Amino acid sequence: MSADPTTHFGYKTVATDEKASKVAEVFHSVAAKYDVMNDLMSLGVHRIWKKMTIESAAVRSGQRVLDLAGGTGDLAAAFSRKVGETGQVVLSDINDSMLKVGRSKLADMGILGNVEYVQANAESLPFPDNYFDCITIAFGLRNVTDKQKALESMARVLKPGGRLLVLEFSKPVHKSLSTLYDVYSFTLLPLMGKLIVNDSESYKYLAESIRMHPDQETLKGMMETAGLDNCNYTNMTGGIVALHKGFKF
Repeated sequence: MSADPTTHFGYKTVATDEKASKVAEVFHSVAAKYDVMNDLMSLGVHRIWKKMTIESAAVRSGQRVLDLAGGTGDLAAAFSRKVGETGQVVLSDINDSMLKVGRSKLADMGILGNVEYVQANAESLPFPDNYFDCITIAFGLRNVTDKQKALESMARVLKPGGRLLVLEFSKPVHKSLSTLYDVYSFTLLPLMGKLIVNDSESYKYLAESIRMHPDQETLKGMMETAGLDNCNYTNMTGGIVALHKGFKF
């Protein structure tokens, strides 16, 4: 864990060793309707963001892919088809409720043979050094207690020549968009959470956690500090979301 005895949980300050359990409570609460809420919250645009991430991963037959904070398995399902029978996809999440939903969803899709499910903390990944050709983490890094430690753990298990992709909410590039986004995030999101999941607090946390996440340039610098090279990012939807990419050489 971080050496700092406190950290943020949304806008609240909590003990560092309590954050993971508090984040777990959020995702236990929303797991069953996570996909429904994603479609509603983003008006379906999250599917485009994820499609761009999958294309940027450039995964090939026979490769090993780790989908961290993989939740309900959208990326893992696509990677499973791309790596084929000779490849391997590991769908990993710290939250067992999310992992169970993902496993059930992929089984219903007929995806069985080349996907493994591992409950793990991104800060201390239980995999060998230089193991994966590609690692993705979509909308999960902001929930990690020690983000720098997690990025270093990802870099460790990435093969030389491999790539890490971080898809995450970020900072809108235009002030007018930022203002509208704030109104949406702090008014409509908790209301949707209340109506659909009967949980407004989890979606209030979602909005706050996005605002506490490092901006585009800061996250790029953190990836470089973790030992990744050629780090860059692409803004999507005006910077509401950014896709960061880094390589291990």
